[in-house]
Amino acid sequence: MLKLAKLPDRTPVKMTLTVTPDLARSLADYTAIYNRIYGDTAEQADLLPAMLEAFLASDRVFARARKDGEPGT
Repeated sequence: MLKLAKLPDRTPVKMTLTVTPDLARSLADYTAIYNRIYGDTAEQADLLPAMLEAFLASDRVFARARKDGEPGT
């Protein structure tokens, strides 16, 4: 067996998201600040998946429920 396990499915899944005007402004501000701090030209669409992953990774209740096999996980 190789040390590196078989890679998981990495096929992108396209999703459509509708947000409030306030959240849209906040996301635009976050993107601008991110780009200024890192000297990048990332778009919101580039940052949103990473932001969602970071949010889910930091939610201990979600992680525990998922580990315990609660419905919907």
